[in-house]
Parts: sequence; structure tokens; C-alpha cells
Amino acid sequence: MAKRTGFPVPQDPNITLLDASELKLRFNEHEVLKEASLTIRSGDHLGMVGRNGCGKSTFLKIVAGRTQPDGGRVTARAGLVTGYLPQDLDVPDTASVLETIRAGAAHQYELLDEYESLPADSGRQSELEQQIATADAWNVEMRIETAMTHLNAPSEDRLIGTLSGGEKRRVALCRAIVADPDLLLLDEPTNHLDTDSIEWMAEYLNKFHGAFLVATHDRYFLDAICNHIAEVQAGRIFRHKGNYSDYLETSLARMENEQALELKRKRYLRRELDWIRRGPKARTTKAKFRVEKFHSIKNTQPPDGELSMDLIIPPPGQLANRVVDLINVGLELGGKQLIDGFDFKFEAGMRIGVCGRNGLGKTSLLKIVLGQLAPTAGSRKAGVLTQFNYVDQERVQLDPEKTLLEEVAEGADSIPFGNGKLAIRAYLQRFGFDPKRINMRVKSLSGGEKSRLLLARILKHGGNFLVMDEPTNDLDLPTLRLLEEALLAFTGCVLVVSHDRYFLNRVCTGIVAFEGDREVVYNEGDYDYYRQKLAERTSCLPKRPEATRLGNKPSQGTKPKLRKLTWKERNELEGMEAAILNAEEEVARIEGLFADPEFHSTHGPQAGELTKALKSAKQQVASLYTRWEELEKIRTESEQP
Repeated sequence: MAKRTGFPVPQDPNITLLDASELKLRFNEHEVLKEASLTIRSGDHLGMVGRNGCGKSTFLKIVAGRTQPDGGRVTARAGLVTGYLPQDLDVPDTASVLETIRAGAAHQYELLDEYESLPADSGRQSELEQQIATADAWNVEMRIETAMTHLNAPSEDRLIGTLSGGEKRRVALCRAIVADPDLLLLDEPTNHLDTDSIEWMAEYLNKFHGAFLVATHDRYFLDAICNHIAEVQAGRIFRHKGNYSDYLETSLARMENEQALELKRKRYLRRELDWIRRGPKARTTKAKFRVEKFHSIKNTQPPDGELSMDLIIPPPGQLANRVVDLINVGLELGGKQLIDGFDFKFEAGMRIGVCGRNGLGKTSLLKIVLGQLAPTAGSRKAGVLTQFNYVDQERVQLDPEKTLLEEVAEGADSIPFGNGKLAIRAYLQRFGFDPKRINMRVKSLSGGEKSRLLLARILKHGGNFLVMDEPTNDLDLPTLRLLEEALLAFTGCVLVVSHDRYFLNRVCTGIVAFEGDREVVYNEGDYDYYRQKLAERTSCLPKRPEATRLGNKPSQGTKPKLRKLTWKERNELEGMEAAILNAEEEVARIEGLFADPEFHSTHGPQAGELTKALKSAKQQVASLYTRWEELEKIRTESEQP
């Protein structure tokens, strides 16, 4: 909700809009923020990153004026207009969508209402006109309409109590931006937005006249919008210049420097400890100084390390030849045709991403695959060995009064894991939960930690076909990376709805895209490759002459169309160097055996087999080099202007 504190703020990149200095906040025994400081200037495009529970949302609440810190101060420039998007929409269920969004520009509506109520001869008319123009209040209705359209907000007359979690988030985001504030504070703005809405939001923020601080785990979004990254770690904030990619480099350098200093500290302590234990006879002033310095350095806290985490998915059982087949599937809901004539055959090892605008039928497709929703046309057939596990964070709810252990254990001490069992405590620790906090109540967790706990609770049930609806919402970056690694190692089948482009690129072997007007398209490869193919399909290229289309020789001066690498060929080329190196190492290994003086005594009986193996390995090297030259030629020619 936008908040005005006085007069309009001049737009100057050197002006400090808000200064948070040495903020401290403790929840029971957990110190969330300790001397956290951040200055926001006009023109700052700040992304905020950090582990779940590190204090990102808490910091945003403090600077938005929603929470008071235990120590430190927040100083805002006079006249600052702020817009704030919290994780939870805090409005009555009986409020309508439109009145909730308009509340974000309450100050502008107050100006307009006062202006309209003035008598014609009022001396305040000129002053009000100036304030309305400065606040751009004349255009507030147009901004509301634009935001609701591009963010796919629900109908304006719907009540908040009837909305889903995703719909509430989109309403809250509209409310935060409609006042055109000087400072935007956004907590996970891309959650529950489709790709088109995320791209519009990125464009909006890139053109935004003021400053913003955005806490998000969408890596592409951070790269697209930020000129600085604020990293929250160990209760403090570290500022990095550049976007997310730049931050990764500078953050790595900082951590390596901290580790080097810690190693130096330990070496010093070992030397001094050895000196002290020798017990020098003359306790001179210098000796006493060394003892005091030793204890001073010994009591210095080492850098805070990342909590060890190794997110795991129970090994899947074997799948049959048939996993799930969709045969000419059609679906009509509420008088609207969502899917028409879709065929697909799921196979073991597939990791299929589902994308498209909200409301086109993505979740309905998941339910058809699961057998929870019958298609209105065509059929769905599942294999006899297919065991589903549905990760639906909207459906599964946590009991805030239960402990983490109680929520996941559900009365058991362990979970089945492959041919054995894994203790619940050990399982939770693999999901990044400190053993000291396993008995704390769920209500004490951050939003991201709750999402991670839900993931742990659902994934423990195993299955060989994972169906996941927006699993990346609210997960922090380390957990996202571990989830990606776990899915890449999963040997069953995966079907996942996500709008996280980085996630889709890293995990998926194919994309099912809902493109609107009942059009559902499958494209082999990752999300970027799908977008490339979509652009090729929708580009307005001039038609070729009739003779060329019929296969006749092109006229002189017309370039034949060069083919590009397919997604499989592109991946093959990227891995070719490693494949050649491995093949050459195998040749060298076998040749090394033949060169060994003890060859005949140790490997004599295998000489014939080794000779064949050496010949085969050399042929493999030659074949790889030939294939590499072929693929490289296609790539080079396709990239020529």
C-alpha cells in the first residue's frame, strides 16, 4: 500500500530516500537481524537475496513501517511515497478487488475527492491542482486498469475471501504499484505470476522513475532489473554492485577472502598455543601481550557458514513401458474449451515443464495426468507400475501449532528410503533444518521455510512420477539449486508447472506450452529453446517464391535457408569436448598398460581383449572428432550474417 509522508521527492540519483541503520531484531532465541544497515537512493534498483529465514521479509516490514526493530533506526526523506507488497494480503475478506487495489492510491483519491468537493471560488483550487499533477493523480484510474490487465488480476467485483492465494498476490501487487510511488518495497513479486506478467513487471521496473527493493528468488528477474544486490547473511546486509550474475562473482570473492582470513587466524592460534604451552620462563611485557592477543583472536567469531543441506527425493521404483499416455485429449470447463486434441506419451527419464498464462488449463492438465479429472474428449491411460506423488502447496496445509518434527513425521520415526529407512530427524536436516530448531513450532517459520517444510513433507512419500505445481514459490536460491540437482538425478518421470525460466532451463527435457485459444504445444528441449522455436513459428517472414516452395532451384542471389542445430545437437556439441577428453584418456590408459614392463606377467591373458579395446577406443576418438567438426560447421554457418 502506498504511503505519503509529506511533499513530493525530487528525482535526483544522489538523493537518499531511506536509510536503515544498525537494525536489530530477535525472535525468542533467534537473532534475525544484527546491525543490518542499508541506504536506498533515488535510482537504486535493488534486489534482495538470502537464505529462507535470514530476515529479508522482516527487514522489508521494518522499512515499510509495519514492524518495530529492537534496535537501530529507519530514516525516510520527507515527502517519500512508498508502495509495499507483503507476502500476505492483509485486507478483510469482504473487500472487493477494485476497492483493495484503489487503497494503494488512497492519498491520490483523497486529493481528487477534495478537489471535486471544492466550491468554484475556492482559493485552494490552484494548490490542489499542483499537488494532483505532481502525484499524477489524474491518471490513477488508467494505471489501475493497466496493472490489472498485465498482471492478470481477477474481476474487480470479486471479494477477497473468494480468491486463491495466487489471485490475492496479484491483487496485492497491483495495489503496491498503482500510486506510482518514489520507493517500491516488494516481497516475492513474481510468485504466482505467469511468464508474460513477469516480463511486463520487469519492463515496468526497468522504466520505473523511483527506487525499489525487491526480495525475490527469480534469477532471470534479478538479472533483468537490478543494478545492485543486497545480500542478507548472518543478520547483516552486504551490498554488491551489478545484477545477480555480477553478485555471484563478488560474493564468491568475499567468501573466499573470509575463508582465507579464517585459515590465517587458525594458523596464528596454533603457533601461539604451542608457544604458550612451552611456558616461557620470563613473563615479559611482550610475552603478556602475546597471551592477551591470543585470547582476543581466539574469542573472535569465525565467518558464519552456510547450513549443510542435501535435498533428497526417495529413490523411485521401476516404471513399466507405459507410464501415462494422453490420447487425443480435450477438456472443457465452465463452457470454455481449454485443450483440444492433445496427444502425449510420458516416458521414464522425462522432465516436462508446463508453462503459459494463468487460467489456460495448466493445473487441469496435471489433474488429468493424475487421474483426478476426466477429459471431456479422448482418453488417459496409466501404466500398472506408475506411482504418483503430487506436490501441490495450495492443497496441503501446515498446522502452525505443530512442531517441524510432528508435521513431517506424522507419527512415524523414519521414512522408507530405497531398500532401507531414513530417520525423520536426518531427513529434515537434509532439507536444511537445524537439529536445534526441529522441535520449534511451524508458526515461527518464515514463508520460505514453510515452503521448504511442505516440500519435505510431500516428497517423503516417494513415487516414480512426480507431478509438481509451482514448487519453486518462496524457495530460497540455495534450496532451488538443490531441488534442481535432485530432479536432475531423479530417474523416474517429472511433470512440473513453473514460471521460473531459470528452473525450466536447467531441469526440463521438454516443454508443454499453453499458448491460448486451445493451443497446447510440445517442444523438445529447455524453455529458451521453446521460445526460440516459438519466435520462428510466429515471425512474419515473407513467403518464398512459388518455384522455391515446390523444390525448384532458387533464383540467383537467393541464399538457401541454413539449418540450425537442434536442441539435442546443441547439447551434444556442448558436451563434445568432455567426451573427446574421456575417450582420449581411455586410449592413453590402455596404451599405458601395454607400455608397462610387467604387462605380460600381469595382463598377458587379456592381451587379445585389450588389443580390441584399444582399437575400439581409437575409433571412438576419431568418430567423436568427425562428429564435432560436423556439428561445429552447422553452428558456424547458421550464425553467419
